[in-house]
Amino acid sequence: MIDKHEELLAGLDDIDWAALSHAYGSAHDVPGQIRAVCGSDEDAREGAFNRLFSNIFHQGSRYSASPFAVPFLARIAMAGPPAARVRTMWLLTRLAVDWYDEYDVTVGINTAGWRAAAAETSPEDFLPWYEEQLATATDAERRTELQEIRDWVAAGNSPDARWSALQSYDAVLAELPGLLALLDDDDPSLRTRMSYLLAWFPEVSAATLPRLLDLARNDKDPVAAATALLAAGLIGPRAVATDIAPHLDSPDLLMRWAAATALIRLAITDDEPFDPACLDRAVTELAAAAAGRGPERVTDYAEGDFHWHIERTLHSLPSPASPLAKQTHPSSPTPASTTPVVRAALEACLPRIARDRSGRRTRAAVKELFPAPQPRPQLRYAEMSVAQRELLYGLAHHEHAWVIRSSAEQLRNAGLPDSQESLREFTGPHLTAPHTTPAEPTTPAEPAAPAEPAEPADRLTP
Repeated sequence: MIDKHEELLAGLDDIDWAALSHAYGSAHDVPGQIRAVCGSDEDAREGAFNRLFSNIFHQGSRYSASPFAVPFLARIAMAGPPAARVRTMWLLTRLAVDWYDEYDVTVGINTAGWRAAAAETSPEDFLPWYEEQLATATDAERRTELQEIRDWVAAGNSPDARWSALQSYDAVLAELPGLLALLDDDDPSLRTRMSYLLAWFPEVSAATLPRLLDLARNDKDPVAAATALLAAGLIGPRAVATDIAPHLDSPDLLMRWAAATALIRLAITDDEPFDPACLDRAVTELAAAAAGRGPERVTDYAEGDFHWHIERTLHSLPSPASPLAKQTHPSSPTPASTTPVVRAALEACLPRIARDRSGRRTRAAVKELFPAPQPRPQLRYAEMSVAQRELLYGLAHHEHAWVIRSSAEQLRNAGLPDSQESLREFTGPHLTAPHTTPAEPTTPAEPAAPAEPAEPADRLTP
């Protein structure tokens, strides 16, 4: 342990960690792992991070030990070893919000709905039920099982993941006043991580929104600035659109993308009318970004999958018959952008699969681009559309072969090769025909006519 960091762990041993739990049982090992994160041994730190990312945070689940670790992690993020600070911020973010941004990147987090659901699922709510079941159970094996669960609930655990996750979320919320100093840190990675974290805490937006807007205006790092700008759009009220809209004219693609995404979020999460010209411009910018290559550096939203983020945002636009569509475009039968514009943008996003945690995106892309029934005999690769070729070529050379395996059935149903090896043989070493994806645009796109968007996405409730 480095002595100068010892004070960051004051009180660590005052907690009865053995009485708390994580994914693998007793949390007695957590304090040692936190110490290793704060230590000077790089290998030990790496191992400790790996264990913490799988025990106090395990595939999205949080446990009774998770919120107790948060204050110490916050101190390390603020003043710990330089090599530990950025990754500690990522762990704090995951303890707070899991992967919810992946599921609904357009409207932000619904903390009110989360709190309402969690209020009815505390350990105190479940304990009487388990005690009643235990009192009436006669089968010995069943009694043993109930006793174990009853004791686990009595120790402060809830069978409902929403309650457990909220405890960690609120623990991070309590640390935000101190963590806000990271918005001024010399390390742009820490400014970026802090901005991203604030995107999921709308309840403190009165304090954080001005800081995020200032960072978006003045930060020289494009990823930090874009992350802050979209965070402002995710937590801000409708009025913040006046601060965000000027960034549609930014020379930087990532900033225009963040501004457009933020404005669409503001347009769809309020019943009040929204400037139709501003919304059209935002949709036009996203459509232009969808047709091109993503930027070299991206934000953490949607796990850094630039085109998936665009796809999700365009899918959140209101249907033509919705009240919001009538408000934003009262004299037009279709809101936001013309049908060809949105459809072309969505099709352009489909084959660009950078990340796909469950394979759902890949399966949807195959189904969309190769609808049944397919022609017989199947078209040759060179005869397919650009989007079809890009998808198959991308899968043939994707770094994660399991993505293809998870979509094998959909590929077979479409009469396509269903393994990465056979896809490589089918597509060849290069895309056939010139690749039509243009280079990253350097100037904002011109506004286009309005169009019909896709079906709206539900607002997030963890």
